[in-house]
Amino acid sequence: MLRLAFGQIRTRPATFAGLATALFMAVTAITLFGSLIAASVVSPPAYAGQPGLVIIGGAFGEIAVLVALFVVVNTLGFAIRQQHRDLALLRTVAATPRQVRGLVRRQVLIVVLLVSPAGWAAGALGAHRLLGALVDRDLVPAGSRIPFTPVPAAAASVIALLLGMLSAVVAARPVCRVAPAVALGESVGGDRRFGPIRTPAGFLALAGGGGLCLAVARQPPDKAGQGALLATLVLMVAVALLGPLFTVAVVTVLGLSVRVVAPRSGRLADANLRGYAARLSSAVVPLALLTALACAFLSLGDTVKDAAHHLSGTELTSVNSAGDVWLRQVELTILVCFGGVSTVNTLAALTAARRREFALLTLVGATRRQLASMLCAECLLITAVGTLTGTAVAGVSVSSFSVTLPGSPLPSMHPAGYGSIAAGVAALAALGILLTGLRATSGPATETVAGQRG
Repeated sequence: MLRLAFGQIRTRPATFAGLATALFMAVTAITLFGSLIAASVVSPPAYAGQPGLVIIGGAFGEIAVLVALFVVVNTLGFAIRQQHRDLALLRTVAATPRQVRGLVRRQVLIVVLLVSPAGWAAGALGAHRLLGALVDRDLVPAGSRIPFTPVPAAAASVIALLLGMLSAVVAARPVCRVAPAVALGESVGGDRRFGPIRTPAGFLALAGGGGLCLAVARQPPDKAGQGALLATLVLMVAVALLGPLFTVAVVTVLGLSVRVVAPRSGRLADANLRGYAARLSSAVVPLALLTALACAFLSLGDTVKDAAHHLSGTELTSVNSAGDVWLRQVELTILVCFGGVSTVNTLAALTAARRREFALLTLVGATRRQLASMLCAECLLITAVGTLTGTAVAGVSVSSFSVTLPGSPLPSMHPAGYGSIAAGVAALAALGILLTGLRATSGPATETVAGQRG
């Protein structure tokens, strides 16, 4: 079974690229923040006014682990869908659901082992640089140092493996929950059902995110900011679980305008996206996560700035100190790097996996220019849905923070900052979809149809 798992990874590098990137970033982030926590053991104690290494490492690590779980579940789900036919064939030749789940777990184990050394090195380097910046800004005591210990690196790999194993349980369920013949049929036509667990879990996460927003609204301003970020992630979990339900509805509405502007390519793009709900959700969710995190971080700062004239000097310092602002910027940078790399890999893998589909369209008369127009329309729709979804999630969560401040209860977001976020998300979508799609449409169509699996 281990040899079969390795063979699937070796023959499908594009499929597992997103998962490898997500797990690499998880190992890197956990090693980095774990090293900061380890440094607290050998470093001088923090004095009044300093947050301390344990608080910084713990707060950052908590958000990093949640984002890692979110991205790993999404990318592994895509990898399993790309193997759906192969796994269904295994079921038809007497492989049990337990054996299929074991195969997926071994794939996760192999990927974690492959990416861990690079993640350890990147995390250790980042920890040393971040600690130096914290000392320079007097956020931690002078003389703080990173101890030489393998504990953070080992813990990072173990946590990444646990995240992957948890994701495997969720991702492998569609091919394991049904009879082998049904699983094989779904590998051809696609599974249009939304299982008995996913949808209730999505509404449960939605209720949990709403409850967390209400709790944040009752906190003092200096504590409500981190709670708002946590609420953003919980609401994004709900979006991921309910993605196939709402993304198709949103695309149906937005697709009308695209079909008017570009009747042929727009109609084809709209039909493709609505016809493959799972694929659409996998493409939209990373963009929405990136938009939601970036908007939440920037909106928190802008909201505090707009409420500054209503706050006393002491209140303003406690909510918006220079150190806190810098720490938020560092956290945003790390999470944007995490989300950005994973987004590009996921979109590129999704598009590359459609090579056979593009070849079939070519054989029935579509020109390369028409395929490029269709990809542009799809990219526009996916970017619009992801950006609007992320903006809505961030608006709800940051509203729970803004009501704790005097002045307007609505969150603030300066147009230039939001424009930069939207432009960045659009650029990542174009990089992942258009460039990969243009490459996937090249080459002889007959050879692609005859030689490519799935």
